[in-house]
Amino acid sequence: MSGSFDECGGKLGFGLMRLPKLEDGSIDIEQTKEMVDHFMDAGLTYFDTAFVYTGSEEATRKALVERYPRESYTLATKINAWMGCTDAASCKAQFETSLARTGAGYFDYYLLHALQADNYKKYDEYGIWDFAAEMKEKGLTRHVGFSFHATPELLDEILRAHPEVDFVQLQLNYADWENPAVTSRANYEVARRHGKSIVVMEPVKGGALANPPEHVASILREANPEASLASWAIRYVASLEGVEVVLSGMSNLEQMDDNLSYMRDFKPLDEDEAAAIRRVQAVLDSIERVRCTGCRYCAPGCPMGIDIPEYFSALNDLLVFGNVERARRDFRETLEDSAAPDACIGCLQCESACPQQLPITSWLKRVTAELA
Repeated sequence: MSGSFDECGGKLGFGLMRLPKLEDGSIDIEQTKEMVDHFMDAGLTYFDTAFVYTGSEEATRKALVERYPRESYTLATKINAWMGCTDAASCKAQFETSLARTGAGYFDYYLLHALQADNYKKYDEYGIWDFAAEMKEKGLTRHVGFSFHATPELLDEILRAHPEVDFVQLQLNYADWENPAVTSRANYEVARRHGKSIVVMEPVKGGALANPPEHVASILREANPEASLASWAIRYVASLEGVEVVLSGMSNLEQMDDNLSYMRDFKPLDEDEAAAIRRVQAVLDSIERVRCTGCRYCAPGCPMGIDIPEYFSALNDLLVFGNVERARRDFRETLEDSAAPDACIGCLQCESACPQQLPITSWLKRVTAELA
């Protein structure tokens, strides 16, 4: 299926989930335009957004669609059967909304969004597989796939039921390669066994691998003092056979330019570099931490208004980096705009929404115990 991605210009994709923000919390369109320009100037063309990424599809129209010929880029977006809809009609209406928001006319890649154990049947219930195929037949999308956050057993089941899909989008990164909650390696192997092209999400694990613990960073700096820490994470997954695009959720122009410095003319990891990653994986596997990527799927449905990802980020400052001062500062700042973690009523909505299948309520108790 690699021919489906030949028009992407290279292996780096621009993930439009974590775009730069202004002081009022809105997306910084002018900086986003600069980032788009640098990306396109490098000969890269794959952009990824979604119906549920607040403001992202509109920003895509302003920064990309209204400024470049439609045939000069490829655009992916996603339909979500468990957020933003209540029945088949409201779910399918997302397609027209996404077309209107982006102004793109059609989508090169259309994905069923974030399939996991507690929601994948919704896509069958609402007839979304057939709907996506219909949009492809009408020429309103060119390739159909799905993004996935669950076990290799479920991935195998879905691919057996829907061999027609063109590609799968998987969370792959060197830190989660053997993580039993994410099963990066096993999911990668299932996709390869089914002969599917792979798009990678979370290669830098929500930014965590751009700023790893010092004893991890020192291994990578020793192996190559000139390489950015983020470059190791992105090149690791880009080097995997069958990976066609690696999405990077870049949040400013500096991150964009760093990514372009090594992905404009991508070179796979050599054996010495791969050995350095293996040493890092061994170190990371020994560190206790909350394996949260900051996707925020848990937060909107919390009845108490607890900003779960921000509290987990603060706890990881302590667990991974040992930075007590920063952890407590981040905890206090989060508390200014969020209910306290001990306000949790144990409804488990957050755990059902979590792509990482984290025991969120237990970790919230840990946040209180360590930082309150």
